[in-house]
Amino acid sequence: MGAFAVGSVMDGARMRENKGAGRAKGMSREELLELPAAVDLETGNRALGLGRSKGYELAKRGQYPCKVLRLGSAYRVVTADLLALLGLAA
Repeated sequence: MGAFAVGSVMDGARMRENKGAGRAKGMSREELLELPAAVDLETGNRALGLGRSKGYELAKRGQYPCKVLRLGSAYRVVTADLLALLGLAA
C-alpha cells in the first residue's frame, strides 16, 4: 500500500450512528484526532460541516479546502491537511 492507508476509513454504520434526523452531525475533537491517514469524502465533509453535494462539487472542481486524493472514482481527504485546516494539527 502507498503512503496513505485508506482501508481503515470510518464505515458507513459508524457514520450513520452520528446522523440525527437525516442531517450529518459535526465531529468532536476526539473523533477528528482518531481519524486514519486519509478518509472518504463523506467523512471530510462531515468534519467541515459541508453537505454531500457541496463537498463533491468542490472536490470535482479542485476547490476542496484541503488536499484530496482521487483514487479511481473515489475521493480521499488527507487527514493531516484536514486537521491543519481545523487548527488541530499536532
